[in-house]
Amino acid sequence: MAAEALLRDANEGDIAAIVALNAAEVRHTSPMDADRTRVLASLSAYHRVADVEGRVAAFLLVMRAGADYRNDNFAWFAARYPDFLYVDRIVVDASVQGLRLGSALYGDLFAFARAQGIPRIVCEFNVVPPNEPSRLFHARHGFVEAGSQWLDGGRKQVSMQVAELV
Repeated sequence: MAAEALLRDANEGDIAAIVALNAAEVRHTSPMDADRTRVLASLSAYHRVADVEGRVAAFLLVMRAGADYRNDNFAWFAARYPDFLYVDRIVVDASVQGLRLGSALYGDLFAFARAQGIPRIVCEFNVVPPNEPSRLFHARHGFVEAGSQWLDGGRKQVSMQVAELV
């Protein structure tokens, strides 16, 4: 029997697990210690986890347009769209890949956005170096490229993605 996932709001007790999950995938995200996690959580409009058998197996951290968030990718979207939810990061523990936790979290996020009247969800993923699993995942969820930008002094290129909810 497959494990059931409980989607719930992240809380202080989840911080260590979120930091550990992020560290395991830092090549696709960016570093985040406990203090940084708390700061980002305080700025977020949506911060939920997927709990599998009592442990945090995935998390999704999202900012809304207008948040006091200093980030080049967030700023790129803010310059182009008046209202959006920005996926700062989604991470799923490799040990539970295949349980569709990322899709469950995105389904929940899309429902949240619609309930709040937010017209789009935006994110980015690396194309240099490539993050093919993220590209495929976001394509399945209706995201399309709205542009791209180079970061880290030309060492990283990201694809700027938008999913319109109208």
